[in-house]
Amino acid sequence: MKRTDFTPHSPGVAIRTLPGYLAYVPASLPPEVAWSTSLMAALSSADRSLAQLEMVGRVFPAPYAVVRPFVRKEAVLSSQIEGTRTSFDELLHFEAGFENHPADTREVHNYVRALDYGLDRLADLPVSVRLIREIHGVLMEAVRGEVMTPGELRRSQNWIGRPGATLEDARFVPPPVDEMAQCLSDLEKYIHANSDLPPLLRIGLIHYQFEAIHPFLDGNGRVGRLLVTFLLVYWRLLSQPLLYLSHFIEANRQEYYDRLLAVSLRGEWEAWLLFFLEGVRSQAEDAAGRITALQELREEYRRLFAGDRSRRKLARVIDYLISTPVTTIGQAQEQLQMGSYTTIQRSFRKLEDLGILREISGNARNRLYRADRIMRVLGAG
Repeated sequence: MKRTDFTPHSPGVAIRTLPGYLAYVPASLPPEVAWSTSLMAALSSADRSLAQLEMVGRVFPAPYAVVRPFVRKEAVLSSQIEGTRTSFDELLHFEAGFENHPADTREVHNYVRALDYGLDRLADLPVSVRLIREIHGVLMEAVRGEVMTPGELRRSQNWIGRPGATLEDARFVPPPVDEMAQCLSDLEKYIHANSDLPPLLRIGLIHYQFEAIHPFLDGNGRVGRLLVTFLLVYWRLLSQPLLYLSHFIEANRQEYYDRLLAVSLRGEWEAWLLFFLEGVRSQAEDAAGRITALQELREEYRRLFAGDRSRRKLARVIDYLISTPVTTIGQAQEQLQMGSYTTIQRSFRKLEDLGILREISGNARNRLYRADRIMRVLGAG
């Protein structure tokens, strides 16, 4: 990072530290955002798609059922951006007790735990530095980044660059520790300040600011993406956590990094916000389409066993399979709380006969089942 990389339009300052390297300190939010026709059109489109997703999520007869797989898909995709190699299938196998706890899968599972933890904490704790630290502590617990002080803000300088890069040749150096603490305090104040800016634009600004501050030694990208989800729920743009940007970011990874850096170097806020809003629009439409397809599949399955005396129990099992499309009978019994092991086993056999479920472990006991069509609708089959 060189001083000549920065233009007069940079929304922050590059400072020379005592060791001699440059570090970037972002200015406090909000910046002056020019209301171009393109930005207004992108915001309108993203708002409409988000409202459609909220409506589709609300009318789904078993809303809890669709949240769980969406959370897990996001955990897989967000972690893949950081280099893990765990699939949605593998995560569900792990949660059913069918994996030997590989490091990557445990790391992805921690993302699920961090998201669930953060959403629960929002009931009595606002989005804040404290909440962000707590989420980071859950995310980094007992995984490869644990040496990077889970739940603690960094006390030393970090930087972003190619593997092996030093501070001198880093692509980006966040603010030093003292300046970082002030930047975080200012960010928290902005989150809770009154603003005339539309919420989606504010979330886009906050995501940039968090990544520019980079307050942890590891896990900043994942926490920054979690922060988007928490703000969508906290500001009631969505009643359920159904929108996730990791798929869009992974598909456009280099542009994502370039857009963030262009804000720091040249103040290109509009280009970043257009990119962010396109991510919201595309992922909201994708999620709404999958939820609609799950609803259609749910109704199709209910018609198949409409004449069965156990149709109400079978319907509950179908909703469970939407939430957990790879499962064991024991896992289903624990979650459903609707009878004995034998009762669930009987329902599974009926669904096997109907082609809804498939046994995939080949075990005589502790068998593993997969709902293939549900997995395909989720984009994981």
